[in-house]
Amino acid sequence: MPHLFTVTANLLWEQTLFYNEWQPGRTQRATRASFQVGGKGINVAKMLARLGTPHSAVCFPGGDTGAVVEGWLRQRGFSLRSFPAAKPETRSGVVIRSLRTETTFLGPDEPVAAEAVRAAATALSTEAPGGVLAVCGSIPGWEGPTGAAFREWFKRWNGPLVADTYGPPLKWLVERPLALVKINREEFDRLVPPDPEDISELAFTMRLAEAAARWPVAAWIISDGAKPVWCAIKDGATTTLRPPPVRESSSTGSGDVLLAALLHAHFHLGKPWPEALAFALPLAASNAAHEGIAEFPLPAGST
Repeated sequence: MPHLFTVTANLLWEQTLFYNEWQPGRTQRATRASFQVGGKGINVAKMLARLGTPHSAVCFPGGDTGAVVEGWLRQRGFSLRSFPAAKPETRSGVVIRSLRTETTFLGPDEPVAAEAVRAAATALSTEAPGGVLAVCGSIPGWEGPTGAAFREWFKRWNGPLVADTYGPPLKWLVERPLALVKINREEFDRLVPPDPEDISELAFTMRLAEAAARWPVAAWIISDGAKPVWCAIKDGATTTLRPPPVRESSSTGSGDVLLAALLHAHFHLGKPWPEALAFALPLAASNAAHEGIAEFPLPAGST
């Protein structure tokens, strides 16, 4: 079974403040606070650990906030492959939660150091050839030296490559022979724009078939919140599955739980992508019904 590597190019030092109610423009006092480390690849790794999947979270902590982030991850037993740099600082963010709303404030995105990316490419190419590399989340600085280092790494990767990203990195990656693209409906619409005069589900199905035929991607999985999730295979087969209905607490991280469960089911349980999606959807729905990310009770048979 291949080792799974999740790549986070945009780590987040994140504090959550809890209020009964809050209003902009006034001093507010939180009822409680918590600290966590964010980033899609970190969230995916957290769920992979719960499923018992051999994996490593690849990240690039920067500066003082990066040191705090790395220490927090190691204290909690994350399987970490860290490639730190003095600059730039890992971005920070604050989540404001009340009884009815959740608002996130994020610091500016900064490209990670190109030399750190090259160090990761060198280390992992000899450490686990044939492993699965999952590119998770945004990659700031794609048009500059950092992006060039990532592109060179991905071209040389000797194993399955998975993409859960957007914007210019996604447009570049779909030209590669990927094992899977897992994105939401909004990002797919940016990649393959719809006809504004025909936004029917049939038209969407045709665009998805067009994407499957056009690019060398083995499978596409397109989520849309609580709406049905689409799976299109390179051979032309397309299926849809509806997530189980739940009373949503927070949808944050549910897409990352979905990706982790897909990777576990396909690469470690040997399920085809449509069956992997059927396995993964109840886990993503359970995440949405609970606070936190990948902290819900696992149903029997998940591992």
